[in-house]
Amino acid sequence: MTKLSVNINKLATLRNSRGGNVPDLVKSAKDIEAFGAQGITIHPRPDERHIRYQDARDLKKVVSTEFNIEGNPVPKFVDLVLEVQPTQVTLVPDAEDAITSNAGWDTRKHKDFLVDVIKTFKDKGIRTSIFVDPSIEMVAGAAETGTDRIELYTERFAQMYAEGNKGQGIKPFVDAAKKAHELGLGINAGHDLSLDNIKFFKENIPHLLEVSIGHALICESIYLGIENVVNMYLHRLT
Repeated sequence: MTKLSVNINKLATLRNSRGGNVPDLVKSAKDIEAFGAQGITIHPRPDERHIRYQDARDLKKVVSTEFNIEGNPVPKFVDLVLEVQPTQVTLVPDAEDAITSNAGWDTRKHKDFLVDVIKTFKDKGIRTSIFVDPSIEMVAGAAETGTDRIELYTERFAQMYAEGNKGQGIKPFVDAAKKAHELGLGINAGHDLSLDNIKFFKENIPHLLEVSIGHALICESIYLGIENVVNMYLHRLT
């Protein structure tokens, strides 16, 4: 079974919009785990516009499944991850002002940087994953950085699926996943995966270990309830 890690950034956005502590991220994370999710993901950004750095510290005390922290490994982020020591760190090359992640790493261009930062995390026993586009070249480059896993950036698949071109849309991801497995890399995926497209994606991507889903899952939960939606994802990922 592919594991479901729920990204709770959008719950933090809702909390921050009014101040105070509603919804309570700590309680939310514990509830989401109780509903069956196998992981909690957060993506703190330097301006802390949704997840705050203190949230990472607070969540570390209560998350009993896998705890995944995503982000661009600027010094402040590196220090936070080394302090909190989550199960996994996912490195994402997003700009400070990015609304959301919009590209994978150029693993050739940034190889030396990635080698150094990945070693820093792995020396502390933190599993590493790097965000990559579904490119054979970028996957091969990822294998040379020492990372444990890659996370396939799935926005293009989601777009093509919605346009009715799911067969064409999935192909580069299948090829990238096969190459990653051949090179000994674990395979995660995320971005714009939803209840509509997750089953098809999972059925076609070999050796898929984990998906990280936030925006769609929280939006779907407004209509269907978060406990119900978590279990709908789990059913599709079985």
